[in-house]
Amino acid sequence: MPLAVTLSTHPARAPETHACRAQTDHASDYAEAVDPVVATLSILVLAIAAFVSNRVPLGIVAIGVSLALFFTGVLTLPQALSGFGDPTVLFIAALFVVSESLDATGVTAWAGQIVIGRAGTKRTRLLLVIGVLVAVLTAVISINGAVAALLPLVVVVASRAGIPTSQLLLPLAFSAHAGSLLLLTGTPVNIIVSNIAAENGGRAFGYFEFALVGLPLLAGTLIIIALFGARLLPSRNGAVMPTDLVRHARLLRQQYSLSLDTGTLLGPVNGVTEVVVPPRSPLIGVKLCTGMATPSGDLVLLAARRGSEQLKGQDIVVQAGDALLLQGTWDDLARHTEAPDAKVLAVAAPAQIRRAVPLGRGAKRAMVILGLMVVLLATGIVPPAVGALLAASALVLTRTVAVAQAYQSISWTTIVLIAGMIPLSTAFIQTGTADLVGGWLLGLVGGAGPHVVLLVLVLLTIVLGQLISNTATVLIIAPIAVSIAATLDLSVQPFMMALTVAGAAAFLTPIATPANLMVMEPGGYRFGDYWKLGLPLALWFLVVAVLYVPVVWPF
Repeated sequence: MPLAVTLSTHPARAPETHACRAQTDHASDYAEAVDPVVATLSILVLAIAAFVSNRVPLGIVAIGVSLALFFTGVLTLPQALSGFGDPTVLFIAALFVVSESLDATGVTAWAGQIVIGRAGTKRTRLLLVIGVLVAVLTAVISINGAVAALLPLVVVVASRAGIPTSQLLLPLAFSAHAGSLLLLTGTPVNIIVSNIAAENGGRAFGYFEFALVGLPLLAGTLIIIALFGARLLPSRNGAVMPTDLVRHARLLRQQYSLSLDTGTLLGPVNGVTEVVVPPRSPLIGVKLCTGMATPSGDLVLLAARRGSEQLKGQDIVVQAGDALLLQGTWDDLARHTEAPDAKVLAVAAPAQIRRAVPLGRGAKRAMVILGLMVVLLATGIVPPAVGALLAASALVLTRTVAVAQAYQSISWTTIVLIAGMIPLSTAFIQTGTADLVGGWLLGLVGGAGPHVVLLVLVLLTIVLGQLISNTATVLIIAPIAVSIAATLDLSVQPFMMALTVAGAAAFLTPIATPANLMVMEPGGYRFGDYWKLGLPLALWFLVVAVLYVPVVWPF
C-alpha cells in the first residue's frame, strides 16, 4: 500500500517539478542573455547619445540610466538609487545655498565693484582683474554661481569702458573654469574625484591641495587670454543689458523728477520699484497722493506717471496703464510685486535689482558663515558634506536665506544628474566593465608608459566634456582610470587629478557647461566663436594634466 501511494503521488507531482525547473532554466537563460558588461556599455552609449542630442532633459537621462541599470539586473534597486543619498550630492546641494547667500545679500556685487572699480578701463588690465576675481569666487561658490554673479557687472564695465562685451565675457567664463581648480569647493568634479580616490586605495585631496595645479592653470589661462584674446574673440555686443544701479537711479530721477541720491533710492535695506497698473487691477479707481502710503500700508508712493504726463503732487485716481514708483523695504517690495496675486506688474523685479546693491541685509552673516564653513572644510574636523550642510542650515536659521529661496537656489538638474550617474560609475566597477575598457586601452597603447595612458584618458575626457556634462564625463572615465591604475600598480592620485583638470577644459562649445551658455547671449557669441580661444586653452590644460600633474602627484 505504501508503494501504491508512492507510485500514485509521484506522477501527480512530476509535472509541477518539471514546470518549476523549466521556469528556473528560463530565468537563468534570461540572466545569461543580458550580460552585465554588455548592458552597462549599452546604457552608456545610449546615455551619451541622449546627452549629445540635447532633446532629452539631463535629469531624465540620468534617472533613465539608474532605472536601466535596475531593469537589466546590473544593479539592485538600492544600488541603482544610491546616488540620491550619496554625501557628495548633499555636499553640492548645500554649496548652492551658500552661493545664493553671497549673491542675494550683495557680497559678490560689493567685491566686484571694489575690485573692478580700481582696474580702470584698459582692456588688458580689466581682463586680468576680471579673471582673478571670478577665479577666486569660483573657488568658493562654483563656476556657475561666480559667472552668474559677475556677468551683469562685467557687462556694465564693458559698456562704460567702450569695450565690446564679447571681448570680456568668454574670458570671464574661461577664467572661472581655471579657478574651479583652486579649492575643493570649486566644482562638483573636485569632490567626486576626491571621494573616488579615497575609496580606491588612495586618499582624499585636501581642501587647498587643488591650488597646486589650479594656480599654474589660472596663470597660463590669463596669459593666453591677454596675449591672444583680442585676435581670437569677436567684437560684438549682446542684446542683454543688466541692471546698472547708477544708470537705473539716474533714469528714475529724470523720469519722475526726484531729488533723492542713488544711495537713498537703492540702499541695502530699502529700495524703489517701478510698477505698472494692469487691466482689472483692484487699484483702478483708488485715490492716491504722492508721499502717502499705499492701501497695504507697507509701501510709499514716491511719484506717478500717465504716459508722458507727470502726476506728482496731486490727487491721483489710478487708471490702467499708470506707472507708479513705490518705495519700501526690499522684502515688502518683492511681496507686493512678485506674488501671483500682485495688484501691479513690476517693470524690473525687486529681487533682481536688490542683488546689484552692495552689502545688503544679511551680508555680514553670510560672510561669517562662509568663513566658518571654509575652516571646517580646510581642517577636516567634520566630513565635507556635514560642514556644508551646517553652513546651509545656519544661513536659513539666521534668516540670511529664506527657506523657499534656499530650495530655489539649488540647481536640481545638476543634483539629479550627479545622483543618477553615480550608479553607472558603480556598475562600471562592479561588473568588470572598467577593467575590460581599461584592458582595451592598455592593449592599444601597449607598453608605452603611464604618461601615454594618462594622455589617452585626458584626451577622451576633454572630447567627451565638450559634448556632455563634465561631471557626467568624469563619472564615466574615473572607474576606467581606477582600473588602469590598479592594473599597472600605480597611484590613483595623479589619474584623478588629471581627470579633474581635463574635466575643467570645457572650452570648445557653448553646450559644454552652463557657464559657457550663460555668456552666449550677453556676449553676442555664435557656436563657432568658442573653439578659437578655447583650443589653445584646452591644449594648455592637456599639457598640465599629462606632464605637470604626475610631478606633483607621482605615479
